Amino acid sequence: MTSSPSRTLAAALFDLDGTLIDSTPAVNRSWIRWGEEWGMTPDFREGMHGRPARDIIAALVPEDRFEAAFNRVAELELADVDDIVVLDGAAELLGSFDDSRRAIVTSCTRPLAAVRIAATGIPAPSVVVTVDDTVRGKPDPDPFLEGARRLGVDPRDCVVFEDAPAGLAAARAAGCFTVAVVGTHQAAELDADIVVASLADIVVTPTEGGFTLQTR
Repeated sequence: MTSSPSRTLAAALFDLDGTLIDSTPAVNRSWIRWGEEWGMTPDFREGMHGRPARDIIAALVPEDRFEAAFNRVAELELADVDDIVVLDGAAELLGSFDDSRRAIVTSCTRPLAAVRIAATGIPAPSVVVTVDDTVRGKPDPDPFLEGARRLGVDPRDCVVFEDAPAGLAAARAAGCFTVAVVGTHQAAELDADIVVASLADIVVTPTEGGFTLQTR
């Protein structure tokens, strides 16, 4: 772990899958079935974690088949919410922020984010930014810029909690402070200001005008 920032931060932006919740079994089942139906080789998703489904599919199928392919994987993912769990420390950390200072920023579609949040019962913030809310998804900065905008804060005063290189790249491009959570990727693969084994390692201390972070 690196040292924590001494300055006050204004808001926290959380990735969803792999950061707050683990939907890996459901995601794998859906995408494996999709890949089999669409004739993909078993390694077709390699290096794609954290990127929007539409970007993955656009790289794999011809443009004239994109809508059918995207709709099918969306159908499969929406139907499978088994084995989705809240990750260690996630609910506690998310709940430690006032609602005006927290948001979820995910590469999921709006319906998929809603289904997965409901399946886990995690305390969802009022602001949830999905891939449907920006033209460009992660690794572009647009999703985190939109999250900061909706909270009414400067993105440079936000901390982003992420588990994927694509999400961390988006956060850095937005000017945010970054905290990486090891799990879907090893620590050596995660370029962040702080790297932790789980969100349980983060301690939030309220201050006038925001909060500071510490690591256990």
